[in-house]
Amino acid sequence: MNFNNIYIVLLSFLPFINASVLSGILLGPKVYEANPDAKRLYDDLLSNYNRLIRPVVNNTETLTVWLGLKLSQLIEMNLKNQVMTTNVWVEQKWFDYKLQWDPMEYGGVEMLYVPSENIWLPDIVLYNNADGNYEVTLMTKATLKYTGEVYWKPPAIYKSSCEINVEYFPFDEQSCLMKFGSWTYNGAQVDLKHMQQQPGSNLVATGIDLNEFYLSVEWDILEVPASRNEEYYPCCIEPYSDITFNITMRRKTLFYTVNLIIPCVGITFLTVLVFYLPSDSGEKVSLCSSILLSLTVFFLLLAEIIPPTSLAIPLLGKYLLFTMILVTLSIWITVVVLNVHFRSPTTHKMSKWVRKLFLHWMPRLLMMRRTPYATPEYTDMYIETGYSNDYDYSYGDNESEYTTDMKENPDEMDRVTLGYKNMEDEDGHPHGSSHDSDNMLLKHVSPDVMSALKGVRFIAQHIKDADKDNEVIEDWKYVAMVLDRFFLWVFTIACTGGTAGIILQAPSLYDTRVALDQNRSPGIPMRQGKDMRTVGIGEIDSILNKQ
Repeated sequence: MNFNNIYIVLLSFLPFINASVLSGILLGPKVYEANPDAKRLYDDLLSNYNRLIRPVVNNTETLTVWLGLKLSQLIEMNLKNQVMTTNVWVEQKWFDYKLQWDPMEYGGVEMLYVPSENIWLPDIVLYNNADGNYEVTLMTKATLKYTGEVYWKPPAIYKSSCEINVEYFPFDEQSCLMKFGSWTYNGAQVDLKHMQQQPGSNLVATGIDLNEFYLSVEWDILEVPASRNEEYYPCCIEPYSDITFNITMRRKTLFYTVNLIIPCVGITFLTVLVFYLPSDSGEKVSLCSSILLSLTVFFLLLAEIIPPTSLAIPLLGKYLLFTMILVTLSIWITVVVLNVHFRSPTTHKMSKWVRKLFLHWMPRLLMMRRTPYATPEYTDMYIETGYSNDYDYSYGDNESEYTTDMKENPDEMDRVTLGYKNMEDEDGHPHGSSHDSDNMLLKHVSPDVMSALKGVRFIAQHIKDADKDNEVIEDWKYVAMVLDRFFLWVFTIACTGGTAGIILQAPSLYDTRVALDQNRSPGIPMRQGKDMRTVGIGEIDSILNKQ
């Protein structure tokens, strides 16, 4: 029985067995080899390859490494620690003569992707590293071309030191450097050059690729130049080359304007209301103290944000300091005004220049109009007759019958009062030259009536003195009111001028440069070297369709 007959018999007994599986079991597995030419090329290139040796034919030959940087994201700018965290792609390109081949010998393979751990790599590190790893940690595959060109673009997250200038915070611009160079090889062994560098020039205007950059919510990217530098170190006579990337950023001020600037300005202008608050309220000093406490809280918030530097005072710090000085002055002035407001004739006497300055000149200058003080006009007749008739002064049970008769007979009382008036001079003292008048007064006025008249006159004089004291007290209160109005205008002008003068110092307020990333969106990155500002609607649709 041959093989075909056996196969037919098995199929008749096993109708549910898949024919292809059965044929595979009987005929054996079939081996498929993917891209054998690439595998053969890989084995030939790396079989005797030493990744520790610099790939040059002659040891004195200089290997040129082309370096570029693609900024993917500005993760964080830590002002307090002066550290910038970025997500970048470090693009590197060099020539390795040991990795050349003829594509015709390997089935037309012109490009090969190999693990970067298996080939020589330039030890490019970030010189101004602040924290973390100096070198690339994610070892992605490298791209080999048949000409010997090696292209490697690993991603990395760097934390670089950045000298922060807080002079105009929060309307500030920052320039942060990222310095890349070889840690081991000097400039005679490995020469670093920028990928976009032109012959004869070490400066590249746009040194960082922003095609894959995701917009930052806090910073605008203004400039990204790069420069090639050579530096001599004390250890060596050969120069060490490096590529320095400079990222110039401008802060987006909306957050700080809403949460810091506007509240500070509002608290500053509350100082003006201290002088509008009446002195009798007793809350002027309390309001000043509350404002000063609020500014202290803002100072603590500012100290948590900015680095502890003594090189410059931030713009917001200047404004808070200016406001605290105003509030402190307002407390001093308020204490003086309250002292003037509560003065009395028994403790202070108003001088002529104070009266002329604060009661006549300054009210006109400040457009203040004082309501005249209503002082009652007292005459001697009113004092001596009106008070005795209007008020019932009782002297008890010992009151004489003559006094009772005088109360019951007003004409008699007026006659006696008139006689008493004639006996007194203008100061209220009896004339000593008229002996006959004394005798006449003694005949018609009893001692009780005389005592009652003196009491009435004393009360009237006391009321006159009280009215004069009240008038002086009102004058002191008006002086305090004039001082309040004067400093109300002074502090209003000072707050307005100080706010404008300090905040408008920031140069970024007058910077009209267009941000490199302002017209871009994370959803539509710029590709193929096209700026989205020059891309049409049709091209945008085609980009989206490709994605």
